[in-house]
Amino acid sequence: MTNNDILRRIRFTFDFNDSKMIEIFGAAELEVTREQVSNWLKKDDDSDFVKIRDIELATFLNGLINVKRGKKEGPQVEPEKRLTNNMVFMKLRIALNLKAEDIVDILKLSGFDVSKHELSSFFRKPDNKHYRECKDQILRNFLQGIQLDIRPETAE
Repeated sequence: MTNNDILRRIRFTFDFNDSKMIEIFGAAELEVTREQVSNWLKKDDDSDFVKIRDIELATFLNGLINVKRGKKEGPQVEPEKRLTNNMVFMKLRIALNLKAEDIVDILKLSGFDVSKHELSSFFRKPDNKHYRECKDQILRNFLQGIQLDIRPETAE
């Protein structure tokens, strides 16, 4: 999945307008313009389409955590310069305050079964022997499951 796909899916799932998107970036101390947000959300074949970089998506996800959960005391968390599916998954889990059972249920909504044990491997540090890379299919199913949970009327 591309960063732009992830951003588009989050925007649709939570029904965020441009102002809310700008507010979320601002919650992690990144000022963006409506034009930047609009260009990141455009389809890949649009002439105005712009790829959102890892650091910008990481900032957005940090902002989402701040908006949904409240900002932690102290300085803003530095956004990662390199973002993996595992990191995106973890940030969404934190923002939505999800426990393992919640994630298992969300994944079931999209027709994807995973055990708690298997799930925990995605949230481990990469140097842990039980760490497992989160593939696009799993992240896509998770985002789809969140959408079906929050906006059931969008089910096909």
